[in-house]
Amino acid sequence: MHMPGESAAIGGSLLLQFEDDNEQLEAGGDEGPEDLRRCIHCGVGARSTPHMRRGPEGPRTLCNACGLAWRKKTLKKVTYLDASGEDAFGADMVPKLGMEFENENKAYEFYNNYAGMAGFSVRKGWLDKRVSDKTTRSRTLVCSREGFRQERKAGNEAKRPRPETRIGCLARMKIKLMPSGRYRITKFIAEHNHQPAPPSSKHLLRSQRVTSEFQSTDADLSDDAVAALRSSGEPTITRPDVYILPSDYNACLRSKRMKSMQSGDAEALLKYLQSMQLQNTAFFYAIQLDEDDKLTNIFWADSKSLEDFNYFGDVVCLDTTYKFNGHCRPFVLFLGVNHHKQITLFGAAFLYDETVESFKWLLNTFGIAMHGKLPKTILTDESVAISSALATVWPETMHRLCVWQIYHSSMKHLSHVFQSSKTFAKDFSRCIYSSEDEDQLVLGWRSLLEKYDLRSNEWISKLFECRENWALAYGRQTFCADIKSTLQNESLSSELKKYLTPQHDLPSFFKNYEKVVSECRYAELQADFHASQSFPRIPPSKMLRQAASMYTPAVFEMFRKEFDVFMDCMLYNSGEYGRVTEYRITVGDNAKEYYVRLDSTDFSVACSCKKFEFTGIHCGHVIKVLDVRNIKELPFRYYLKRWKRDAKLAIDAEPKSPTVSLASGQVPPDPHQGCQLGQATG
Repeated sequence: MHMPGESAAIGGSLLLQFEDDNEQLEAGGDEGPEDLRRCIHCGVGARSTPHMRRGPEGPRTLCNACGLAWRKKTLKKVTYLDASGEDAFGADMVPKLGMEFENENKAYEFYNNYAGMAGFSVRKGWLDKRVSDKTTRSRTLVCSREGFRQERKAGNEAKRPRPETRIGCLARMKIKLMPSGRYRITKFIAEHNHQPAPPSSKHLLRSQRVTSEFQSTDADLSDDAVAALRSSGEPTITRPDVYILPSDYNACLRSKRMKSMQSGDAEALLKYLQSMQLQNTAFFYAIQLDEDDKLTNIFWADSKSLEDFNYFGDVVCLDTTYKFNGHCRPFVLFLGVNHHKQITLFGAAFLYDETVESFKWLLNTFGIAMHGKLPKTILTDESVAISSALATVWPETMHRLCVWQIYHSSMKHLSHVFQSSKTFAKDFSRCIYSSEDEDQLVLGWRSLLEKYDLRSNEWISKLFECRENWALAYGRQTFCADIKSTLQNESLSSELKKYLTPQHDLPSFFKNYEKVVSECRYAELQADFHASQSFPRIPPSKMLRQAASMYTPAVFEMFRKEFDVFMDCMLYNSGEYGRVTEYRITVGDNAKEYYVRLDSTDFSVACSCKKFEFTGIHCGHVIKVLDVRNIKELPFRYYLKRWKRDAKLAIDAEPKSPTVSLASGQVPPDPHQGCQLGQATG
């Protein structure tokens, strides 16, 4: 195993060692952690862009945006002010009353530079011009979130209103023309009524962008695609450099590997892993050998993956869908879902041996990389080897079969049905993805078997027999962070699998791997920015306003859908047991009944549908009961940290996910699917 900051000897053969790190980095063209490179076009620093890209002057000469524009041969280009937090505010960088400028443009440039460092965008506001010569006598520069959006006329409302960006911020700077011909600051308000843009996304602020002409003739992929995204002021996790190996950790297999490597793969793997660790000593990787001292299993995770697991590692999907293409390299991903309902990567591996011992090694290694922190739930494909390894290594982690991987598996086992019918894919998807009720699943399954004559199909019969391990109608008490819907829309795995075939060499795969991962993480950066700079337009509801301020926009949309369900709910009092009141709920014309229990001592609430236990978002049935009891805001303990806008602002001891406990009061056995009162930690 190779740990951060160390050189490693594997099986008696020494991997590459560098006696002079500085000389090696210089030869590789990497300037190390104190990277002072700047974009030759716009001047942005390397720490203020996701990564540096190739340009006309060579590799890593353009920032991310300029490099993309050059590659796409576009004429219009966005350049950024260097908004990194490296330089502290100097005394001459903050506006002060009495400061003078040569002209209006110089004043705007000064205030815009200050705004970039402070994390807000500038808009030109009120203007007073002299009538005779059109000279500006005074100008007010305001925060872009000043004022409020003009209301539309009645009957002309938008079907999907854009999020609110103007919230009445009063921050501004006013300049006035003096007799000397210079402009003086006569008013300055520094306080904002909103949070600044995250340091890593300040370059996305509108006033920090300038349109210019940019020509290109040829372009290449990002030259920095082999570099992890650099942090620009985001809180980082300080991790110890010492990794403790468990006593049962096996660095070598006692058998020969099951699959053979293609020529050149071993060299390419070692070169990639060592180059990544040279760029970032927090990069983690481990290698397992077989009895012939041949590379067998390889796991790696960069510093961003380790950090993301600390925030969102409560639910993990072990993606082994490569198995459905026999010609692919044996590539495995540890996937999760972040607070924007986007896929996040926790680690990756090549497994040239798929025995129980290999999966034990993989799980042990993952736990070591994450410093002993393990997921609460793991979703996998159906595999005896994986199940056995999980039961031994992670006995406290809930194991469920992944519906998304089951669907991929069906495309192999039922390929003849997929090819012969245009409607089977839609019907099968609806059956396994949308059946959240046991009766609905059984009826849908029977209809599927009859319609496509699958009653004698052995694979689909076995799948139905083990339905309690994968179907959404079961295991609702297990927190899964709604990863099912996120995986349905994920493209990371499908993009990477294009480069796992023998037609592509491994260096080409790693180049595209870093490119795809970087784009995935840049999407998260953009989501963070938009969440900090906008607010959804919502009806005048106190609970909706509270939820919109707590949840990220993507999670708020989940909550809004449940709020729509609440509007159609009918409530009936079902009984009282001490301090606990039970309510019976129906929705619209649907005859299905749900049972909600509310404890009046601490307002603990739980529903028989177990929406909160399963996804971490309360259902419309619970909202209906709270509304009837005149509780207009959701108790804060039901806002999970992992779904909140500030999910990554602080590091908690454990990833937050719902747990279930019984509330006080004498509650008899529940005849309605065991509805319990849920308590959320955090």
